[in-house]
Amino acid sequence: MTNQKEVIQKAFKAAFPVTVPIMAGFTFLGLAYGIYMNVSGFSFLYPMLMSLTIFAGSAEFVTVSWLLGPFAPLKALLLTLMINARHLFYGLSMLEKYNIPGLKKYYLIFGMCDESFSINCTADIPVGVDKSWYMFFVTLLNHLYWVVGATMGGLFGSLIHFNTQGLEFVMTALFVVLFLEQWMKEKHHGSSLLGLGLSVLCLTLFRGANFIIPSMCLILGALALLQKPLEKVGGLQ
Repeated sequence: MTNQKEVIQKAFKAAFPVTVPIMAGFTFLGLAYGIYMNVSGFSFLYPMLMSLTIFAGSAEFVTVSWLLGPFAPLKALLLTLMINARHLFYGLSMLEKYNIPGLKKYYLIFGMCDESFSINCTADIPVGVDKSWYMFFVTLLNHLYWVVGATMGGLFGSLIHFNTQGLEFVMTALFVVLFLEQWMKEKHHGSSLLGLGLSVLCLTLFRGANFIIPSMCLILGALALLQKPLEKVGGLQ
């Protein structure tokens, strides 16, 4: 029992520092979401429970308009699938890593968001740290940051008055930080340059937000085809 407790504590101590940048981004964005729910006339229970059970930031923001509009479950289903289609590719990428025994696997699948995927997919887990508990705590901490931010916004939204214009850029800045951190960890930048190049190509061809799904398809296909060559030069970690 003591040994298991030490394993869990060690994994938590290793996971917490890498989630600190996420804490800053999720707290501010969750706060904005909670405030949005508050000014739309909803109790703090709505953002708290929705952030706890849905845990999909974009879908949660859109859900506000669905709750205020006419009942249209099919539209909600299709839009949610479209907004979160990228998770299909995340899931495929994490099949091997999430193939672990116990109930942790199911929470890791439920709690996988962009940031948790980015960390767990590329994490350089310290020697002696249990990988499954490490990934569990990364996911759990990110989930908690979002719930706390959304709940605070819902509770104190009526008392907070500030211009939230441009606040969504917090998430963009967060992804830039995660990318740069991964770039500095890599000895060779093959996979990063490949992903960056294909994303720019798709952005040029498809414009706007329409480039995300095509670029993910291309990146996934390219990495699958070039996995062995990239592993040989150390460009796929």
